[in-house]
Amino acid sequence: MAAKPNVKPLDIEATFEEEGLDARALITRTDTKGIITFASKAYRDMTKYSRNELIGKPHSIVRHPFMPEAAFKEMWDTIKQGKHWEGMVKNLRKDGKYYWVVVQIDPIDESGNIIYNEPEKIAGYVAVRREPSRSEVAEADKLYRSMRKAELLAKQNLKDWEKELLEQL
Repeated sequence: MAAKPNVKPLDIEATFEEEGLDARALITRTDTKGIITFASKAYRDMTKYSRNELIGKPHSIVRHPFMPEAAFKEMWDTIKQGKHWEGMVKNLRKDGKYYWVVVQIDPIDESGNIIYNEPEKIAGYVAVRREPSRSEVAEADKLYRSMRKAELLAKQNLKDWEKELLEQL
């Protein structure tokens, strides 16, 4: 279930190049519930959140309201089974700007080792992000806007912020 964004989204994209992050990976680790336990400096630089603002918070703190809920359901269904997941994600920064990433998520054990097909041993997840191509962004944006609009139109009772979001889609 999507939550109201923590910040007001601006229709301004932040790029890796603009942030000086061309060759640095944006990495996070979470527990099994998606609570952030580690965020790399590059990740913090891109999101504009400090370490203290991220550690102990749900990873959804950066979820852009245009992201369809179905994308995250599929992601969670996959990684909880102990499988690798990769996909495009539009995130929302603390300053309201957005950025796109291709994220790869893998399950990890208590020691931080990547493990596959052993859901009983999963202690958390590690996510590594890269900058997508402009064609990947265009394709994902079109698809995700359509999916999100359909999700909102299917809901019985929209919250005020969801009504505003629907008007933007």
